[in-house]
Amino acid sequence: MSNSKIAIITGGSRGIGRNTVLCLARRGVRSIFTYNSNSAEADKVVAMAAEAGVRAIALQLDTGNVGAFGGFVGHVRQALAELEAERFDYLVNNAGISSDAGLETITEAEMDALYNVHFKGVLFLTQRLLPLMNDGGRIVNISSGLARSSMPNRIGYGPIKAAVEALTRYMAFELGPRRIAANVVAPGAIATDFSGGIVRDNPQVNKMVADHTALGRAGAPDDVGPVIAALLSDDFGWVNAQRIEVAGGVQI
Repeated sequence: MSNSKIAIITGGSRGIGRNTVLCLARRGVRSIFTYNSNSAEADKVVAMAAEAGVRAIALQLDTGNVGAFGGFVGHVRQALAELEAERFDYLVNNAGISSDAGLETITEAEMDALYNVHFKGVLFLTQRLLPLMNDGGRIVNISSGLARSSMPNRIGYGPIKAAVEALTRYMAFELGPRRIAANVVAPGAIATDFSGGIVRDNPQVNKMVADHTALGRAGAPDDVGPVIAALLSDDFGWVNAQRIEVAGGVQI
């Protein structure tokens, strides 16, 4: 087992991140994943990965706190040693926060928080982890359908995700000599606890999403995790610098 691939996934204790850890586990890929505050949920993911026969290690990290990344890399080195490895193969920048502000209500502090987690955090965590990444590895950054189409009260979130998509193309360009591919997965509205569980728990919002989606329902983590896991595999080895929307055909 020590020769199997290793993924690092941010925000792996819940939602799409957790589903990705478990989808990778079923493919025999071990994971080092982060959680922000809920260690109990992280422990559950470790246990579920073990049930699939694969080791997963949970590490605490606030991905919006760039100053913590140096210490985090040290913890990653220790986790890799526990997995009898020195390097990892895949990076999924998934951790995120939401915002329901519009143009007239968003504050500078709210915009800074979105920028720190979704853009600055993705850029500098990737930078810090690159020395530990195997050549020929793969990166998946998570964007959103809101980078393509507009909805009310997403003036901060949608544009910052569009910036992530541009960042990913630049990653693919610069990492080409190391044969590291970088792609974007852009989920539509997914029924999780993200953004206060608004899609999952609000029947009106859920119906609105379903009514605007060609396949007739809101998405679920099970719709997205398998796509991320597949995109990391050798089957998609020649796919690079691409945006793949996983949204059931929303607002087409």
